Amino acid sequence: MIKTTKYVLLAALALTIASCNQSGKIEGGESGSDKKLVVGATMLSMQNEFIVNVSDEMEARAKALGVELITVDAERSALKQVEQVESFIAQGVDAIIMNPCEVEASSPAVKLAMDANIPIINVNSETSAKPTAFVGSDDTESARIAMKYLAEKLGGKGNVLIMHGFMGQAAQLKRDNGAKEILKANPGMKLLAEQTGEWDRAKAMSLMENWIQSYGSKINAVFAHNDEMGMGAVKALEAAGLKDKVIVVSVDAIPDALQSVKKGALNATIFQNAQQQGSKAIEIAVKAAKKEQFEREVLIPFQLVNKKNVEQYLK
Repeated sequence: MIKTTKYVLLAALALTIASCNQSGKIEGGESGSDKKLVVGATMLSMQNEFIVNVSDEMEARAKALGVELITVDAERSALKQVEQVESFIAQGVDAIIMNPCEVEASSPAVKLAMDANIPIINVNSETSAKPTAFVGSDDTESARIAMKYLAEKLGGKGNVLIMHGFMGQAAQLKRDNGAKEILKANPGMKLLAEQTGEWDRAKAMSLMENWIQSYGSKINAVFAHNDEMGMGAVKALEAAGLKDKVIVVSVDAIPDALQSVKKGALNATIFQNAQQQGSKAIEIAVKAAKKEQFEREVLIPFQLVNKKNVEQYLK
């Protein structure tokens, strides 16, 4: 009787193990294949239309891949961004995507994630600390394209104003370098003034109004580091009746800017692919979390958009 009972218990145990193997999980836990990946994302500013576009693409791609995406707004604060990454680490996310606020001040977040063995992917902007991967575009090249466009339109001669993005951010630093490189190659083009508009349309409009009061008809062109500022500059110039005399070019090709180029107000914008940046960032984060092979750097080319080709960028 004892022997029979023993065989019955062994048979029941075997059935239980077989059942577990078939379902891929046991009660109270999940297998690695069934576990839903969680990715934390901290974005520079959800008040910036281009960043919102990148975030929207990340959300769409995460949904398509069955990944849970937790997105938070750093509100342009590197300190807040570091704290957000610390929170993601405490939550035990599988990967982190960071749209850095600053090159240096956001770098501790990269080290924290790496020390916790959580892959961290920088999207759109860079840090001095090397992350697991970077997805974005060469910001130096965007400024080269913009300034070459101005040089061609001005015939290599004229007074230029430059509106900087948020000081200390990678895009601001690289776009400044690219712009100065082209100015140096065109000695007939003079830098009349430069100042930050902090990526913001209203602040850029106010800055442009001040410049109009200071320089008036001396202004020949404006290079704004992003479309938000470019649109602010256009509005101020239109109000002053000077837009027809001043060429304005900016970066990102957000919908507002494309419509403005079509109407002939904004002279040109440099297309930066938010869709590819957002989707690629999620794809690489997922691959890194699964310990699969992935690209360490993805650079998506910029493209000049003017009245001749704007229709192909309008949706």
